[in-house]
Amino acid sequence: MNKQLIKNFTDGLKAGVPIALGYLSVSFTFGIIAVSYGFLPWQATLISLLCTTSAGQLSGINTMLVPGQYLDMLVSQLTINIRYSFMSISLSQKVNERFRGIWRLFFGAWVTDEIFAVAVSQPVVSRAFFAGLALLPYLGWGGGTLLGAVLGNILPDRIMSALGLAIYGMFIAIVTPEMRANHPVILTVAVAALLSTCFTYVPVLNRLSSGLAISVCAVVAAVVSSILHPINLDETQTEEPDHAQ
Repeated sequence: MNKQLIKNFTDGLKAGVPIALGYLSVSFTFGIIAVSYGFLPWQATLISLLCTTSAGQLSGINTMLVPGQYLDMLVSQLTINIRYSFMSISLSQKVNERFRGIWRLFFGAWVTDEIFAVAVSQPVVSRAFFAGLALLPYLGWGGGTLLGAVLGNILPDRIMSALGLAIYGMFIAIVTPEMRANHPVILTVAVAALLSTCFTYVPVLNRLSSGLAISVCAVVAAVVSSILHPINLDETQTEEPDHAQ
């Protein structure tokens, strides 16, 4: 086997270790939540293996609790997960000439926020590097879900209650640094939180399914923020000229 191929794969594995450890703990919580909703351990694990997206999975299992809400499921998943399409488009500008065709289709299912952030920081992304980068996080996400689903019936209630907050803590950890660095994001979060509260407690609004509520909160918050704090593209375009390879 080509030595460079092995090196690229190994470099990807090393880069994916921190992501895998984080996914292991967060997906553990998803496994606990899924089982508490009535899913079997193998069903929760299969969801994680086929749909590696924490927010999408939480929204999905909430919607699945009420049969027949296929439109709600479609709208909520499209709203939550459409960002991966934009990530993939951006990442496609970084991959080498051998990373195309069926490989893009296959590895595209492994694009997550953290994997994208690491991959896009590379000058060029090869198939071997991306395979190594995504492998351990993918296994960590599925394995963590299985452990949480199985151990969820064994661990004491106090520990279960504490672990149940971990996945929400991950969302806070992702948003808080961006709020500190970019103040307009605070407005976006505040609008989304206010709308979410309304959909929880206000009569009539609280009858809307969780999937559609999430979609409305996300879209309205984004629109309000974009209107009040538009981005000046002329100021943000600071790209350096391409260098010949």
